[in-house]
Amino acid sequence: MTVPAKQTGLLRRPRASTGFWSWITTVDHKRIGILYGITAFAFFLIGGVEALLIRVQLAQPEATLLNADQYNQVFTMHGITMIFLVVMPMSSAFFNYLIPLMIGARDVAFPRLNAYSFWAFLFGGLFIYSSFFLGGAPNGGWFGYPPNSVTDPTVGMTFYAVGLIITGIASTVGAVNLAVTVLNMRAPGMSFFRMPPFVWMGLVTQFLLVFSLPIITVALFQLLFDRRFGTVFYSPDAGGDPLLWQHLFWLFGHPEVYILILPAFGIISDILPVFARKPLFGYQFVVFSGIAIGFIGFGVWAHHMFATGMGPVANTAFGISTMIIAIPTGVKIFNWMGTIWKGDIRFASPMLFALGAVAMFVIGGLSGVMHSVVPADYQQTDTYFVVAHFHYVIFGGSIFALFGAMYFWWPKVFGRMLSERVGKVQFWFLLVGFNLAFGPMHILGLQGMSRRIYTYAESLNLTAWNQASTIGAFIIAVSVAIFLVSAIASFRRPKEMSNDPWDARTLEWSTTSPPPEYNFAKTPVVTHLDDFWHKKYVETEDGEYVPVPAGGAPVHDPGHGEGDGDDVPHDVHLPSPSYYPILSALGLPVLGYGIVFEGVWWLAPLGAVILIVPLFAWALEPAVEPSAEEH
Repeated sequence: MTVPAKQTGLLRRPRASTGFWSWITTVDHKRIGILYGITAFAFFLIGGVEALLIRVQLAQPEATLLNADQYNQVFTMHGITMIFLVVMPMSSAFFNYLIPLMIGARDVAFPRLNAYSFWAFLFGGLFIYSSFFLGGAPNGGWFGYPPNSVTDPTVGMTFYAVGLIITGIASTVGAVNLAVTVLNMRAPGMSFFRMPPFVWMGLVTQFLLVFSLPIITVALFQLLFDRRFGTVFYSPDAGGDPLLWQHLFWLFGHPEVYILILPAFGIISDILPVFARKPLFGYQFVVFSGIAIGFIGFGVWAHHMFATGMGPVANTAFGISTMIIAIPTGVKIFNWMGTIWKGDIRFASPMLFALGAVAMFVIGGLSGVMHSVVPADYQQTDTYFVVAHFHYVIFGGSIFALFGAMYFWWPKVFGRMLSERVGKVQFWFLLVGFNLAFGPMHILGLQGMSRRIYTYAESLNLTAWNQASTIGAFIIAVSVAIFLVSAIASFRRPKEMSNDPWDARTLEWSTTSPPPEYNFAKTPVVTHLDDFWHKKYVETEDGEYVPVPAGGAPVHDPGHGEGDGDDVPHDVHLPSPSYYPILSALGLPVLGYGIVFEGVWWLAPLGAVILIVPLFAWALEPAVEPSAEEH
């Protein structure tokens, strides 16, 4: 809060602090987190509609709701949407909002880069979806295997390559930003082993992104050059190798599984101690197992390729490495069990979703161990058994945990509670619908139903289980609708809740709900793991922790930003809003259309200009506009 003085840069500095333009030009990490969350949830609804189309198509043999080409487009976009436009950015929403608060920082390291990351993600997603109206959506699966992805005559797979490059840029710069934030902006006393588990899992996830995204970017550029410029990286007729794509794709794709699931592990590890009223059991083991998962995750990619003929030595090596990664994963599960063991458990909505995530992930993990056994994998690969497995891991592990995170941190973000009663109803709908939708897929897979087929013959006797699965998908849709209604209804309630409604443990709950723009009036000083909880409870002579008595040490230390009159942060100097992140990001899809369509090639240089000129202006623009008092 400073008064902007002289305007600098190519554009006058945006001044709106409320309304539409304030959101367009914001660089506040909390607002960007909310933008990520809303956008990802919108894509979640779209991806859900695509899932329902798939399930209606498969509910009956010889169904004609979709033809083969339409089905290919829908299931490809469903996969792309859920992986790249829902789970990843939904996790980014929580990372952006919470990590600075959890480590006692006022902002991320590079606020404008943070805004750029969001806009590039949004424009990348819209670019891919525009393909539905501009010649056809991608139709080669989210994995885009050549040679089909190279030889497909429509523009869909070119949209796929360019769109994923754009969203990859967004994820890469966002990951660098958050990693630098955690490494350099922690509050005094916030050592690595006083960081909340969610921050640790966030840090590991950012490193996974930084090291894995360049691999898929190279693969996507090669695919793009094969399609548009006649190179032959993946063309076997001209000496290329389609397996090269599979190696590059899964060298990214398997760490991607942990990019999707590690944020959920962090969420679970923060929710369980609050509602079990116990500290996280084996905190260091949770941290090191997360790091171990990150390392080993890079060494298991070829278990997706057992059936490609790599040979017994490679198959054995990757089978063993796949089994090994179950060890640190199992450690986490035992830590969570130890946390709730003999705890004073409150079965509030966040707790239910967290427990649901653990249970569903365990089921998915067990079938994953089955895939590490090469002969079993030969039988299961490319069947619905695999579809069941990864939905139990990704949907069961991540989406359940993300719903738990929404119920847990909603009061912190918006200053209002979501209905507990409705939350529990939604949880049971989701749990029942999820298991009814994806449980039967194990049986369908074992009966030999291939994945990605758009119809099947009645004589195969697959109808009953497919119908059960379809009913389950619609129950999931009802569950999501219940959440939407509850979320909208929450804004009709007054902000009459404490800043710490769950009796939580971590630093973000020490400030107001929602937090002020500056997060903390004074930089907090951290002395414990779960520092906020230790400021609320003191240890007795018997070694028990009891609440600080009224009139004792303040529950809310003014230094944590409760903000009475003396704490108004007159000298907090925050980064100023800027037009340049959104303008520069807008150049990416414009450039992309020039690459996809030969007839509008001129859009490519135009997009490059739109991309580069704001970057120069950005570089010349001071991060913080000088205040009038400084002149």
